[in-house]
Amino acid sequence: MSINKKEQRLRRSRQTRARIALQGAVRLSVIRTNLHIYATVTTGDGSKVIASASTAEKEVREQLGAAGKGGNVNAASVIGKRIAERAKAAGVEKVAFDRSGFAYHGRIKALADAAREAGLQF
Repeated sequence: MSINKKEQRLRRSRQTRARIALQGAVRLSVIRTNLHIYATVTTGDGSKVIASASTAEKEVREQLGAAGKGGNVNAASVIGKRIAERAKAAGVEKVAFDRSGFAYHGRIKALADAAREAGLQF
């Protein structure tokens, strides 16, 4: 039985989410597509979204410039800053980072670094 790349990533993400759920920590999850990157901060049980940010938002698209610029490292760092600011405004300082099975590299790393610089702890 062979497993394709998407199934492997989803398997990794399930393991991470199970570990974070046991801790009961507030979770910062990141979803990456070819065109956009999305970040959400959810409660420990996953029932409520506290803050969210993505490159699909109108202000972010205007800030990044031309169409199709939401899928690069610069866009990811912008989203990292925005999600950290929104989470801090909602009273969240410490989160567990859920990279959804993606490698901690490139856009995922840029988003995490920008969120840390803006004051989120994980």
